[in-house]
Amino acid sequence: MRRAAVAVALWPALAGQAQAHATEQGFVLLLPTGLYIVSGGAVVALTVLMLARLPGRAALAPFRPVTLWRRARPAAWPGLAVAALLLWLIWQGWAGSRDPLGNPLSLCVWVVFWMGLVSVQGLLGDIWSRLDPWRALARLAPRYKPPLRYPRRWGHWPAVLGFLAFAGFLLADPAPADPARLAVVAGGYWLGTFGALALFGPRWLVRGEALGVFLRAYARMGIFGRRGGRRALGLPGWQVLRGPRPSTGLAVLMLLLLGSGSFDGLNETFWWLALIGTNPLEFPGRSAVVAVNVAGLLITNAALLAILAGALALGARLAGESTGTTGLVRLYAPTLLPIALAYHIAHYLTALLMDGQYVLAGLSEALHLGDFHVSAGFLGHPGPVRAIWLTQAGVVVAGHVIALMLAHAIALGRGQSVRRAALGQAPLALFMVGYTVFGLWLLAAPRGV
Repeated sequence: MRRAAVAVALWPALAGQAQAHATEQGFVLLLPTGLYIVSGGAVVALTVLMLARLPGRAALAPFRPVTLWRRARPAAWPGLAVAALLLWLIWQGWAGSRDPLGNPLSLCVWVVFWMGLVSVQGLLGDIWSRLDPWRALARLAPRYKPPLRYPRRWGHWPAVLGFLAFAGFLLADPAPADPARLAVVAGGYWLGTFGALALFGPRWLVRGEALGVFLRAYARMGIFGRRGGRRALGLPGWQVLRGPRPSTGLAVLMLLLLGSGSFDGLNETFWWLALIGTNPLEFPGRSAVVAVNVAGLLITNAALLAILAGALALGARLAGESTGTTGLVRLYAPTLLPIALAYHIAHYLTALLMDGQYVLAGLSEALHLGDFHVSAGFLGHPGPVRAIWLTQAGVVVAGHVIALMLAHAIALGRGQSVRRAALGQAPLALFMVGYTVFGLWLLAAPRGV
């Protein structure tokens, strides 16, 4: 795997680490990845057949949560601490080191938040609600009446546009990890969110604030959640079945999580570079492919939405169902969250193992705990690389299996028989089998960036 999508392209200080990751990808290419890809697709296909044979109760049983302790009201101080930390990080990005692996803003945004917190949010549950700085600021003025009412017709569409802008910055900007550049973007987002909060009140945080909206979407995958007024624990995805049907905008955002994550891996491959006419051995830098990467991001997401809508419409026709395509997309979009989360974890696993060491080194220096030696040596041996790749492949396959189980459970929950549910899910299941093969191919494909 390459370093990370957020690393500054061809940054001189990263030359040694880039070589280490090239070594790791070389070991991956020596593995029997074709066999693993076929096996992963076969596992997902067998899951489809198994669900078609299982009684309805057996298919729904895994998603019944266990009720735990009573849920306490979250305190405001963690969010206020994050607000203060974010302001300090923005200042450090502007005035501190220009090395993205030495500046705390770059490390916190791309490693701690994007690679780490997003993964933990999706695996465990809604941690962000306790850390959200803007929600904590809103709680300081409970009697404040905003001058404007958030337009109902806007729905979640501002968050959709905000996430697309975030994904475009991550994947197409020439230097998204440059601390000064990142400080301008983070500072602008801070001011924009604070201004929208002042105008529209807390409803902006629920509907329009992109980071909070997509993090709460991922929280539906967490094993911990709410059931009544108590905490509950269940299989990943149990909250998808018990949560409300998303709005059209929120459903589209859920699809963007998957489409943008897929393009994040696709735009690094030799196949993509050949498609856009770029020699991977003479890569001209990210600034030369900004427009084509933006176009690729938009086309990938549009194609995913069209294919999913077509599969759902065909399935409804096979099952004799009259629900419209928009309603079906809203109903089944949350079932793709396990795949999106799996791709996120798998894609960034190597980068997290590597860049996380720089976070630990920075903390060690700040706390005067001595020098922390950053090493990429584990990527130069076939054993650790094989373990990493198998973990990535296993996560991707598990995400697709859970997605299939959720889709089948939703169909059964609407009163369909097992036969009709299996028939109606056939096109979606075929799509997921193909996407499994595609995702595993992305992990194994040679990379040129």
